[in-house]
This record gives sequence, C-alpha cells and structure tokens, in this order.
Amino acid sequence: MLVHSRKGKWATWALFFVLFLPLFALPLLVILAASFSEHWSGAFPSGFTAEHYASATRGESLQALTTSLVTAVTASLLALTVGSWAALAAASLRKGGKRALDALFMLPVAVPSVVVGLAVLVAFSKPPMILNGTRWIVILAHAILVTAFAYQSVSAAIVRLDPAYEQAAASLGARPSYVLWKVKLPLLLPSLNAAAGLCFALSMGELSATMMLYPPDWMPLPVRIYAATDRGSLFTGAALAVVLMAATLLVLFAVSRVRTRASYR
Repeated sequence: MLVHSRKGKWATWALFFVLFLPLFALPLLVILAASFSEHWSGAFPSGFTAEHYASATRGESLQALTTSLVTAVTASLLALTVGSWAALAAASLRKGGKRALDALFMLPVAVPSVVVGLAVLVAFSKPPMILNGTRWIVILAHAILVTAFAYQSVSAAIVRLDPAYEQAAASLGARPSYVLWKVKLPLLLPSLNAAAGLCFALSMGELSATMMLYPPDWMPLPVRIYAATDRGSLFTGAALAVVLMAATLLVLFAVSRVRTRASYR
C-alpha cells in the first residue's frame, strides 16, 4: 500500500471494507443464504435445508452444468487460438493495420451481447452454413464474445516481450516457425493461461446471447437459473447460482495453478 501512516492504513482498510462488503460480498452472501433457506419472509431467512442442492446437482440441472462447462471450454479454446493468432499477426503490422485489427476484434464487446446473438442467428440460419438449432451456434456466439479479451491480453503481453530472445534465436539460425513455437509462445504462456481463464469465466456467465440461440437439448446453466427464478423458484435458482460460481472458481483455480507454474519457468 502507498499509505505509510498507521491511521492512513486503517482508514484505507476501513474504506475498502465499507465499499467491498455492500457492493461485492453481501450480494454473494445473500445468494448463499437463500440457497440453504426454506422461507424468507422477513429480514433474514428461516429454515435450513439442503434439498435445493439435491435438485441442483442432478438430472437436468447437472446436464445444464455439463453443457456450460463444455461450451465454456470449447469457446475459450477457439477464442484463445484465434485471438492469439490475430495478436501475433497484428504485432507485425504497421500502426494503421494494427488499429484496424484492434477495432475489428473489439467490436463484439462494444455492442450489447444480444446484438451479437441476433447477428449470429441471422448469419447461420441459411445456407451455406446452417447452425441454428445446434449446440455449435451457442459455442460460436460465446467464442465471438470472448475472443476480444484473449486478443487484448495476448497483444499486451507481446508488447512487453523482450525482443532480445527472438533476436538471439534468429542469430543462431533458428527458423521463424521454431522461434514462434520454442521461444515466443513459451514466454507468452502465463498470459495465455490468464486469457484462457478470463474467457472461461465470461463464457460461463453469458446469458443474453445464449437466450436467443440455445436449442432445447443444449441449455447452459445460466439459462436454467433464469428459468428457475422466472418460475418463482428463487431458492432453487440461488442453489444453481452457487453451483455455477463454485464450478467456475474451481476451474479458475486450476488455471491459476498452471499460470503460476509457467511463470517460474
């Protein structure tokens, strides 16, 4: 911390908790409390039950969680591949070309995600490629929405790379492909892992575009949470939300472990 006096540090910590608890922690604690509640007619919940989690971890709910995980992993891999390739290509372009490529990849996040969903629905509902009604249209929409974050993360990492490593490899006669696979990509591995985790988390929580595109046999968990709360099953929806958060955090923790090991190479 940049505050050196003891009173200033205590004031900074107090301000942090005053802002953090109401804005971030308290809503999550409310959802957690609701997921174990039977009734909530007053200021605090009443009754304790784990039945909501029993229904949230089996049957259609478990299938929805699996659908979200498969969608997020596949979309993240696609986004990371395309975003990394584009970031590497943009690094070799002139300033005007790089700006154009930056604008192209940032366009999906500059507009509401429901617009991206509608665009994908219109584009892939007619020949030559019909994806409407399949799982692939959902995965494609998620990949389009998160590719911008992969592109920006890798682009920022490329700017920070020391060119001396590439120059040393090239001076020893290494081919450009060898320099890319054996020098540049290993140096970018921590940033690639961070981008993968960000893409995964964003895909797991995506709802607006998914609502427009998902077929009945490919319902991600956020859609099921929305459907449960829309029917008035708030406690079941809260349990589903906790399961979604837990699954996302577990995967992000695993990715962070990979990133930590990669940073020490």
